[in-house]
Amino acid sequence: MTTTSTERTALQSLSAVAEARHTARTFLNTLAPSVDPEHADTVVLVVSELVTNALRHGGGSHTLRLTAHPGTIEVAVDDPSPQMPRMRTPDLIHGTGGFGWHMVNDLAHATVLTPRPEGGKTVRALLPR
Repeated sequence: MTTTSTERTALQSLSAVAEARHTARTFLNTLAPSVDPEHADTVVLVVSELVTNALRHGGGSHTLRLTAHPGTIEVAVDDPSPQMPRMRTPDLIHGTGGFGWHMVNDLAHATVLTPRPEGGKTVRALLPR
């Protein structure tokens, strides 16, 4: 089985999420066979959400890893917080969030939460290619 991957580590910054989306688009554009445009948009959306969550709730730094497998794109985000994502009731009144983890789980074939031995966690989403 042939896989292709890329990795990017960043500290919290105003442009970190935009850079992560750009990294994902660039990665997806290099793949052959190409990724269906709708699936590519889904991958970029999930990257954006997972990186945003890592920055907001995970301690301000993250590592993004993208791997292409036959039929699947794996998005993995490491952050230093041991706190796992949880489903929340979306806040329709004050706009404090609660939509993202639901969305990621709805879009992904599977999500996997893994504590890291050195601390923190890895959040993975397996998405259609």
